[in-house]
Amino acid sequence: MSRKALFALLIAAQAAHSVEECRFRLYDVLAPARFISRLVSSDPARGFALANVALVTFGVWCYVARVRPEHPSAFRWMWFWVLLEAVNGTNHLLFALYTRRYFPGAWTAPLLLSVAVALGVTLARGREDRRFVRS
Repeated sequence: MSRKALFALLIAAQAAHSVEECRFRLYDVLAPARFISRLVSSDPARGFALANVALVTFGVWCYVARVRPEHPSAFRWMWFWVLLEAVNGTNHLLFALYTRRYFPGAWTAPLLLSVAVALGVTLARGREDRRFVRS
């Protein structure tokens, strides 16, 4: 699968992950999520949803404006998202293991983590022949 397709899949996985986090109220069980939610709105559910919409929208912008047209910064943006989503997916799984029960976001975390790793491996293997240049 191409880097562009994997990146688009990663953003789609984040969108699904965000829906799960909102549906199962991550902001009620994780203090940083609650903090971010309240920065955006006095209603934590609304604030969390808006923060997630902003995150996914930013991912779509990265794809449309950087990755798809092969902008010189595309390689760096893809690595940023690989690291962000690998940490995100890993943390949800660790929280679930630590609490020994379902933790909001744990169902889609393996998808997020696996796509992030696949993209990271693809980026690392294609380093010498990549068309994306550093700038």
